Amino acid sequence: MTKKTALITGGAAGLGKMTAYQLAEKGFELVINYRNSEIEAVNLVNELNNTYGTKNIAIQGDVSNLDECIQIFEEALSLYPSIDILIHNAGPYIHERKRLTDYSFDEWRYLMDGNLSAVFYLSKLVIPIMRKQNWGRIITMGFDRVETAPGWVYRSVFAAAKTGLASLTRTIAIEEAEYGITANMVCPGDIVKEWKEKNIADTLGSVDEESCVIRPGTGEDVARMISFLVDEKSSFITGSIIPVTGGKDVLGKINKL
Repeated sequence: MTKKTALITGGAAGLGKMTAYQLAEKGFELVINYRNSEIEAVNLVNELNNTYGTKNIAIQGDVSNLDECIQIFEEALSLYPSIDILIHNAGPYIHERKRLTDYSFDEWRYLMDGNLSAVFYLSKLVIPIMRKQNWGRIITMGFDRVETAPGWVYRSVFAAAKTGLASLTRTIAIEEAEYGITANMVCPGDIVKEWKEKNIADTLGSVDEESCVIRPGTGEDVARMISFLVDEKSSFITGSIIPVTGGKDVLGKINKL
């Protein structure tokens, strides 16, 4: 049986990297997209190839750019018969805290294109292939309570893009259900810095008082959810926006700062 192929945008590090480990372990072949992290992407691909014996490749490209999305898509299809799973992990983020009026026009375009338009570009390219095989999985990434369109102080552009993406994800789920394609959004909680590339076992002895489970969240927590959603038996789960937050009120914490 032909192995399924997953394209993970921004897959060289962080949550994308942890997702790659989970999917490779399940036998998926992976296209690891990266923008600048060539060394990390190549090292990850070599590790996956050596560990799991699957065919994995790294493809450079900025998903905020339509032409580069087309290049990523065409290069992937030149090496694999199809793209069965699309994981939109890449998402530009500006850490500096700014009011709306302090964002430049270029920053607005970059955040909107990278977090919202990129999903349209790649989904438009990939969905026709998924339709032909009557099977597909699309995963997007959001933030806590994104489905309620909350205000997020100093993060107006990122929040607007992800809120639009939540609606887009649900619309794709409805439109493509007849073709066996599911679309879901995973919303990581307050998983920061080195915890993005940690496993659950690494939390032993660590405490997060604001989490209901009283341990930090890890990249493995998010990757396990994505792995579940792309599974063959998860066909009933679509149009869902799923928090992976440990029960923490992430926005509540942020807005108090």
